[in-house]
Amino acid sequence: MAHHTIVATHLSPLYPPSDANTIVVPTKQGYAPLPSVSQESDLPLEHATYASMFDSIPTGPILFRVVHGGLVLELISLAHDVPSLRIVFPAPLLPHPSVFIWNQLELHVIAVTTAASLFRIVLPITHDGFLWQNAALSGRRWWREYVISKLHGVPTGTMVQGQGVHCVVISLPGGSLMRLEAKELGGENEDDIWEEHVFHHSSILNSLTSILNTSVPGAFDIVSLASLPQPTDIGHIWTLSRDRTLRLWSNAGCVASKTLPPSGITSSTLRKNQSQVHGLLDEFPQKLLRAIYPQGYDAPLVVVFIPSDSPSASGGVFHVLHTVREQLVTAQVISSSLASKQCHLQDFTVADDILYALWDNQGRSMVDWIKLSIDSRLKVDGEEQAWNTAEYPPEIELTPEYLDEPLVSPGSLTDRFLEATMRPGMFSDLTLRVALAQYTDACLSLPGPHPAPLLATYNSLGENIAAVVGCTVQLTQDAHSNTSQYDKYWIALKRDWEGFIARCREIERSSRWPLAIGVNRADAGIIVVERERLATVVDTDLPLQLQLKLSSSAPSTLQLSGRTDPPLTLLAILWDLRAKMDRRSILAVESRITDIIRQEIAFSYADVIQVEAQRLTFIDEGLDSWIMGRLQHVENLETSARFILDVIGGLERVPKAEEEESLETLETHSRPSWKKALVASYVASTVQARYDHCLSLAILLFLVSEDLPHWDPSLLAEILVVFRGIAILRHTIRRPAGEHGSKAASAEEDVVAGLRNMSVSSGRPRYAPSSSLIYCLLPRFMPSTGISSAGHVFLDTTGLLQSVSPAHVTQQEVTYCERLRLQGYLEVTRDILSWFPRTPSISYVLARLLLDEGRYEDAASSFESLGGVFGSESGLSYEDRDALEAVLPSGVAIASIASYYHHISALFKNAGVVTYEILFSQSALANAPTDTNTTSLWYTVVRGFIDLGMYHEAYNALASLPSEKLKRDCIPQLVYRMCEEHSVDRLMSFNFAGLVGEVEEALCFKARNADPRIRPFYSRILYTWYISRGDYRNAALTMYQRAKKLKVLQEALPQATDLITMQLEAYAVSINALSLLDAEDAWIAVPMASRSGHQIRKHAGVLMHIPEEKIAIGAKDTVIICLEEIRHEYVVLSMLLEVAHLDSRLLSIGDLPQSPALLLSKLVQGRRYDTAMAAARALNVDMNDVFAQLTSQCLKLTRNSGYLIDETTNWLLTDEVSSWSGTYIDRAWRYLRYSLRKYDGPQTDFAYSKTVLELLLASERSSAPPPWLIESLQEYQPEYLIRTFLRYDFIENALEHVLFVIHKDEGKKFQDDSSCPAFHAWLPYTLIDQVLLVADSSPDAQSSRIQRLVHDIRSTLSRRLDQDLNRAEAVRP
Repeated sequence: MAHHTIVATHLSPLYPPSDANTIVVPTKQGYAPLPSVSQESDLPLEHATYASMFDSIPTGPILFRVVHGGLVLELISLAHDVPSLRIVFPAPLLPHPSVFIWNQLELHVIAVTTAASLFRIVLPITHDGFLWQNAALSGRRWWREYVISKLHGVPTGTMVQGQGVHCVVISLPGGSLMRLEAKELGGENEDDIWEEHVFHHSSILNSLTSILNTSVPGAFDIVSLASLPQPTDIGHIWTLSRDRTLRLWSNAGCVASKTLPPSGITSSTLRKNQSQVHGLLDEFPQKLLRAIYPQGYDAPLVVVFIPSDSPSASGGVFHVLHTVREQLVTAQVISSSLASKQCHLQDFTVADDILYALWDNQGRSMVDWIKLSIDSRLKVDGEEQAWNTAEYPPEIELTPEYLDEPLVSPGSLTDRFLEATMRPGMFSDLTLRVALAQYTDACLSLPGPHPAPLLATYNSLGENIAAVVGCTVQLTQDAHSNTSQYDKYWIALKRDWEGFIARCREIERSSRWPLAIGVNRADAGIIVVERERLATVVDTDLPLQLQLKLSSSAPSTLQLSGRTDPPLTLLAILWDLRAKMDRRSILAVESRITDIIRQEIAFSYADVIQVEAQRLTFIDEGLDSWIMGRLQHVENLETSARFILDVIGGLERVPKAEEEESLETLETHSRPSWKKALVASYVASTVQARYDHCLSLAILLFLVSEDLPHWDPSLLAEILVVFRGIAILRHTIRRPAGEHGSKAASAEEDVVAGLRNMSVSSGRPRYAPSSSLIYCLLPRFMPSTGISSAGHVFLDTTGLLQSVSPAHVTQQEVTYCERLRLQGYLEVTRDILSWFPRTPSISYVLARLLLDEGRYEDAASSFESLGGVFGSESGLSYEDRDALEAVLPSGVAIASIASYYHHISALFKNAGVVTYEILFSQSALANAPTDTNTTSLWYTVVRGFIDLGMYHEAYNALASLPSEKLKRDCIPQLVYRMCEEHSVDRLMSFNFAGLVGEVEEALCFKARNADPRIRPFYSRILYTWYISRGDYRNAALTMYQRAKKLKVLQEALPQATDLITMQLEAYAVSINALSLLDAEDAWIAVPMASRSGHQIRKHAGVLMHIPEEKIAIGAKDTVIICLEEIRHEYVVLSMLLEVAHLDSRLLSIGDLPQSPALLLSKLVQGRRYDTAMAAARALNVDMNDVFAQLTSQCLKLTRNSGYLIDETTNWLLTDEVSSWSGTYIDRAWRYLRYSLRKYDGPQTDFAYSKTVLELLLASERSSAPPPWLIESLQEYQPEYLIRTFLRYDFIENALEHVLFVIHKDEGKKFQDDSSCPAFHAWLPYTLIDQVLLVADSSPDAQSSRIQRLVHDIRSTLSRRLDQDLNRAEAVRP
């Protein structure tokens, strides 16, 4: 029975090309053609055409392989997790490049290109695990080039063998050899100098042989080269020609040769039959030679393989020869194993006297090894050893027949096929990308418009495949009935998916082509290199051994330890039964047994299985009779079933604790990722084998269901629970872990990656490599006992094979589910949890899963129902208690229900679900002991209500807080949140008894520090707070400070007129608040940072109060601001805003005037008379200029009656003026009259009317001033009126007004005797005399009007004088 098997892992996920360091090697052959990538046989570029192993103590094992059609040489460290190194050559490489270690400090890569250039790449290495990484990133010149002058044309079949750093051998046509010896090795800036020597196998014997073989061209061509591994001082070269002639070459040329017999012909037979066999070896380069110098041997050995010519024989024969005094002597001939029949040898090696052979077994790797029985005297020692063989375990292939199986399960066709395609180990990421590219190119080549999915971009490879495959399939309509032809659509879609999967299978088959074999000297492990995979030979466990044996020949009986056991016979019978059953019947049994396990049943398992067996017919009567007859030969079915169950659940290679290495002593690079991937592959293989055996047992239960009531119930429970564990593991190994790290890269990263990968023009999307779920679940550090042991350790830690009943859940099983959930594999966790009964621990993990999935209501319900198992009287069993404690945090005690609710509240807090955070916090408070500190719980409740906007509940909870400090801490949060959510009205409705100061402090803090331009406006809210409580002074102070803050911002942003508007609003509100106080109390106290920082106007009533205790350093002064000062600032600011609206250019240059006089001047210039006059009155500023400008405008309109209304007369377009009747001229004079009546009068001594009058008299001499203007002055300023007329030579008007004054005075009556009569009789006689004098001397004195007025004045004065004299005489005593 086979004790070994092969497990493999793909290289592309472990060493993605996008992460590789790249060195591009130039060439000095400027005439050389540009390299082109060969596309022979449609081999993907990332599939290697050559691979080999190099191992040394400083570096550990290194895999180097040739990709991209020979243009790129990739070096991968198998001892350290460092990025791979890719060396890009200017031309394809000749087979085969070599790697050497030099002075333990450098790696030398020797390679020859088809352009006849010999390159030596020097890579300094470090011993800290980074190897070549620092060298690759330094950008130095690590290459040396030498152009081989004697190598012309580079014929096909040329091979290269690096014998060391100083010697390279190249095969030539006709069996010749070129030897290059290093004359001088160049430095960093210099190239190497080599000496070229060409040797021929020229001798009489060779010439005769050449003549005899003239009918067979190419018989002397070399197909294999070999030399002793370094370090060595033996410079021999061994070559093998197509005619099976082995030659030994030294520095002087060919020194010995030996023609080996064909496979199947021994040396004695050849001596009896001297006839030469003319069959030639294949002409392409092959690995048929291996030279070794075993320790303790006197001479080197060379192992030669001669392939078999007969398809019925084994693969070939190994000839072991030794070299004694330049003679080739056969020491041993070893026929290959019988398993190698119809196989092709790909590579072989010898290590520790063991010959390892790698075979191509129909596209799959197979490894044979045997110990060489040769002693140090080069003699055959004892009997020939038997071959050991290792093959891959049976693997599932996605054939069209197998693809029908996923369609049985529920789900869409695309989902089922995508799940099968993305199954770990089925296809590599590289395979899927190449197949998808080929499929996309084929679809794009079709005529017509391209479907949108072909041109879109996707975040992951799986999403891309699901969208693209089948996108060209269209749902057609029947031409006659116009109904949708869904049947044809599904058939076409299925065929499209089958075609895509067929592409994947072909590419994957190519990626599994074996290339090389090596031995890791660190652990003596066999390493198999395939085109895109890395494999190793591992020891099999018993389930795998049985599966390999049953799959190889399907025997009816199995032997274990040389004897036939009934349990193995039973297993063979069941295996035969499965082979005869159709796939749907097997799936039916699998589905029924799964349903039985997942259901919580109240009957015995025997009865349940019996009922299900009666409902299910999975085999026909003939097969049933045949299989029951065979089962009768098994002595005890129950005992045999128990033995098979022990095999399935047994873990044979779990190391003991004392044999394990301490994880703390392991280094991070001591367990590379490829070994971890191989462990995952081994786990998948053994789990699949165990599942097949366990499914066979399940079929047995349905076969003998009538006898199950007589079986031991514990055995049935063990079979079901083991099936559950294996099914869960099988479900795990079939799930991918997803594409971790698939964040979208920036454009710069894409360009850099494209340059590094030599795929700038590819245009294909780059996806992060994916991995299997098992790979992610494996621990970071693996045991040092081997891959199989590490796999069994993992299976043991899951605990899925240690349960004894499906009705119970162990601590390890719950921990396994919790680990999956913690790593983010929620869907897998949900599927696995469905296998277990709803124990408290499983319910807890399920509730956590629901919480992670965002199903908060279901999670809360599960958590709440689980609360009954906590407390001092929980009633949990020991097993359930241990399982629950394993998944609960350390601070949660099962005996404390309060701690449980507190923990659940914290979970919902982390998830951001405030509703249930509050709910469970309240539950924790309700169940908390009296001596427990519940501060954090109360805080959670209050904060939660605040976050939810439930302010009334938050206020009630705040009032119920047991700690005053906690209340003070929560008040700012409540206040700020209500302000942010525009719930100021509700905030004002709360009483906050005893906490008013804290509320005001919180609002004051925000009002001082928050940006007054951004909502919420805390200064307004604080103003509302003060007003609602009757504190008008603080309300006014708040808005005044808001205005000051806005002023500071406005000075920094002079163009923001909205800030001025906001200032005006703040000043107005502050004025309104102060106006509610008594006049003597209408002031506010404003704190000052420094006395020099606040300029106090002299006209303002500002009082400085500086008590002695406030003169200390750091103390702030207080300035008393009165209501009038605020009004003054308001008026100035309103003027500033109006000016800003008038001339926006002042805003852009920040040149707004600040003084009231300048602002008033700007308003007048802009014809803003209303604003100017109102501001001037408020500021007590002279308005003569305003009325002078207004009068000038009226005169201008009067003179130009056809004048059009423009921006200079927009003062006539206000609502009030526009409502007046008349023309624009009438409205203008009426507006002037209205303004004088409003702003002029006795309080101004009619100064503005005087200004208007003088301006009219100076401008319009031909017409009299308006009567309404004369009437006001005539009433209150008669003397001024007379003098003004007189000054402007209006003699007639002056005389009229003198006469009016005299007549007005005559109309007055004398008062009582207590008054002085002379006082009432007083007239401006001097002024009258001046008027009369001017009238007499004026040029118009002769006019009748003036003469009549002068006569009237004089006669009236004379009569008045006589009356006054008579009155005076009458009152004289």
